[in-house]
Amino acid sequence: MSKQRIRVGLIGASLDHGWGTEAHAPAFRSLPDYELVAICTAHPETARESARHFGTRLAFHDYQDMIQHPDIDIVSIAVRVPFHYEMTIAAINAGKHVYCEWPLGANLTQAKEMASLAKAKGLVNMVGLQSRCTPAIIRVKELIAEGYVGEVLSCHVTSILPGVLERPPYWAALGADPKKGANTLTIHGGHTLDALCFCVAEFQEVFAQLKTQVKKVRVMGTDQIIETTTPDNIMVHGVLTNGAIVSAHVASIPWNGSGWRMEIYGKEGTIVISGPGVVSFTDYRLQGARAGESELKDIPIPDRLTWVPPEVPTGSPFNVAQALRRFALGVREDKPVEPDFDVGVTRHRMISAIESSSQQGKIIQLK
Repeated sequence: MSKQRIRVGLIGASLDHGWGTEAHAPAFRSLPDYELVAICTAHPETARESARHFGTRLAFHDYQDMIQHPDIDIVSIAVRVPFHYEMTIAAINAGKHVYCEWPLGANLTQAKEMASLAKAKGLVNMVGLQSRCTPAIIRVKELIAEGYVGEVLSCHVTSILPGVLERPPYWAALGADPKKGANTLTIHGGHTLDALCFCVAEFQEVFAQLKTQVKKVRVMGTDQIIETTTPDNIMVHGVLTNGAIVSAHVASIPWNGSGWRMEIYGKEGTIVISGPGVVSFTDYRLQGARAGESELKDIPIPDRLTWVPPEVPTGSPFNVAQALRRFALGVREDKPVEPDFDVGVTRHRMISAIESSSQQGKIIQLK
């Protein structure tokens, strides 16, 4: 592809809610690589409203119409998880490069099919595990590779976030059903454990317990109470391919969560990275100590790891924009990018192993 701006069709950008509105649209609009050409939402009136708001010249309420449009080079999918599979498959078959939010599919089988088709069609693809493009987390990976902690012996990871007693209305038909693929395990757990695997190594084996501690949830703004069987507390013990052992706790709790934290302990030192929110878009504090140092000290993040211009908003759009800069390079040079759908498959395989371990009460080996 030439140096012309890459033309984007975004599925999922209703102004009242959604990751597309909060992160994708602001990221695309602030990057010189892209032109946000089209918006697609579920209804004609919301599509027109979003198109006016974001300044796009095309508005669709049928994603099939949008992905067939000749003025669109890539499709960005930021809708609810159950729709990721059908929309991605359709976009790939229409010859479009695809950026799909995480989770890639509702399950491992869907993720494998999506990755296989994208590869067969020779199209650039990326999954929204944007922590891998976060400056602070990239720096952790570099420090480990540079030998800052020496041989990694153990890791402790937590993501404890509030909000389990009541959920938004759309969650009532989505997050309460494990088969929909959108819950604490797949979303917060997926992002949290992916950051660990990116920095240190993949899991070799897992032993897990999944628990639904809050079985009845109120729908926000209503008196409706719904029952849920999706896990809100995930405990994972495991061994990584480099021999390091892991303990992890990912939880949705009622109040005052401690946020996200990853501790990495090695023979030569310690690294701790933490933030008050979700790992993929929180504020980060990176600290470390080498052998013989009695206290952790702040570790600076090099400017070279920020790939986006100052115009990119902070918060939710920032790490998405970091990933999209990498995606643009892949589209222009017709080369694979990271994290691609194959990474998504690896993460789904890990989640499947965690579910199997909890169900069977035994250690599960990952291949």
